[in-house]
Parts: sequence; structure tokens; C-alpha cells
Amino acid sequence: MKAALINPDGEKKSMELPAQFTEELNPDLIKRAVLFEQSIARQPYGTYERAGKGYAVTVYKRRRHYRGSYGIGISRAPRKVISRRGSRFNWVGAFAPGTVGGRRAHPPKTEKVWAKKINRKEYMKALRSAVSATTKKAVVSGRGHAVPQEYPFVISKSEGIGKTRNMMGFLKKLGLGNELQRASKTKLRAGKGKMRGRKTKKKKGPLVVVSGPCPLMKAARNIPGIDVVEVNNLSAALLAPGTAAGRLTIFTEEAVSKMKKEALFE
Repeated sequence: MKAALINPDGEKKSMELPAQFTEELNPDLIKRAVLFEQSIARQPYGTYERAGKGYAVTVYKRRRHYRGSYGIGISRAPRKVISRRGSRFNWVGAFAPGTVGGRRAHPPKTEKVWAKKINRKEYMKALRSAVSATTKKAVVSGRGHAVPQEYPFVISKSEGIGKTRNMMGFLKKLGLGNELQRASKTKLRAGKGKMRGRKTKKKKGPLVVVSGPCPLMKAARNIPGIDVVEVNNLSAALLAPGTAAGRLTIFTEEAVSKMKKEALFE
């Protein structure tokens, strides 16, 4: 498979993409790989072990016992004493799961294992499939991206770009102006999520893949919606956010060469 090779000066050539870009699209396998990544990143949580158990509920069920409920015609639910007059008590249900302020029957526990499993060969196949999906224009546009006319393409002589404004200008030359505008918009979240550290939502923009640490990583990371990653650290979750394959992805020439030379994801 071939793709256009474009440099910041606007010169265009043709480049042969390695075998990783020719993998068959498998949405189900990609979804499984993304869910696997999300599961291992999930933090265990649980309730306080004494929650709902802070009441004295010593109500006796034996005949003629002081503070007993025998013969009064009430159920055997655990109760706490609100008030009393002589040997008669005013009770209210407590402690049990069906009572107000009582414990939960089956609360979440920290020892629960959330992590899913996937075979290494399956994950690598899913990763190759996600890489391949980034070159399919119909799949990328179907995901909601504003795809430029010449997509897919690889950028060359770009890992040395050290200024954000220079990177923005280069992306606009590539025809990604509408995509950057789409990814820069924020939307106020509905519901109580606004009070929990996620007040706004943003759309996912382009993913830039580089060969290693370079000035381009700092230049591109300040652009809204854009993620930058080294080719060795590519993951299914980055290539298919929300399990939907086909993220608009820009590979550098050095990243593609490294992928071919080191046979990554094989």
C-alpha cells in the first residue's frame, strides 16, 4: 500500500507502507483490545467496612426478657431503641439491608479483579488492524473526522519542528484546518459529572505518531484535541478511542521506517 509523503515545504512524494498497514479490519477484535486496556487501568474501589453497622441493635427475641420484642407482634428485624417508658420500648429498624441507614447487602469490594485478559497474538493482531484502519478514508470519515483530500499521508522532515505555531501552520497546509477547529470545541457535560472533575467534553482530534523523543512532541501536545505518541507506545485505545476504529492518524517518516525495520506489532 502506498501513501503520499509530504514535508513542511509542500514537496510531495510517494512512499510504500509496511505490512502492518495491510492487516484486515476487525472491529470486534479491536473493541476487545480496547476494553482490555481500559480494564487494567481501572482503579479498585470499595465501601467502608463499618458503613451502616454503627447502631446498637440488641433486641432480644426470648420470652419475658427485658428489652425483648417477644409477644409484641413485630417482626424479628434488628432494631435500635429510640425511647422507652418503663418496660415498653420505641424501636426503629436499623443495621439490616432493608432498613433506613442500614448496611448494603453486597457492597463493592476492593478485592474484586476488574482486569480482563487477552492473548498477546490477539492483541498484536488487533493493534495491526487498528493501524490499518487509520489509512481507510471511509472508516476515518465515518468516525466523524474532517478528512483532507489527500489522506492518508506520511509527513517527512517534521520531527525537528519545535514551535507550536509552526506545527499548526504545517497541519493547516495538510488540509487539517477544519479538523483542528472541530477538535478545539468544548461541550458542557450534562448531569452530575460536572461536579466530579469532568465538567466539559472534547472530541478526539488527530493522533501524531513519532519515532522517539523529539521537539515535535512538545510542539504538538499543546494543540487542542491532538495526542502525540512514540511508535513503540502505540496502543489500541489511542488508535480506536471508545472502541471505534479509524482515528485520523499522522505518521512521521521516521516512525514508519522504525515500524518496518524493527517489525513492530508482529
